[in-house]
Amino acid sequence: MIARGDAGWQLILADLALILFLLVLAALAGQTLREEAQAAPAIQAIPALAPSQALYRETPGGPQLGEWLSRQTADVRATLTIVAHHTPEDAAAIWERARRWSDAASETDFAVRVIVRRGQTSDIYASLAYDDAVERRGVATS
Repeated sequence: MIARGDAGWQLILADLALILFLLVLAALAGQTLREEAQAAPAIQAIPALAPSQALYRETPGGPQLGEWLSRQTADVRATLTIVAHHTPEDAAAIWERARRWSDAASETDFAVRVIVRRGQTSDIYASLAYDDAVERRGVATS
């Protein structure tokens, strides 16, 4: 006679233990990520900028921002984003230029947003883009 071992219940128990281990591991990994996200210092978010449909930079003999905007096709979905970078020495001048550009742009039908950040060099430009579409897709902006 051949002896038959009943080891079926042991395999089932091992499978259940493995499944329980994987579930606990997944839950702990998710909890660790949430705790790290809460404990991490706030990172300064860079607003999402869509690819520009038009880009403006001040050039000698070129049009002023208001004149340039009047040549652009008005579209309610488009946002004019004024992006300024400044060194500590040029901060006041760049902020003033950004304010003047914002005032000039607010007289048009475009939505206006201004982003001023410290950088290694001073620069200012304006980007006309469909940023609202980027924001609707869930990209975080500030």
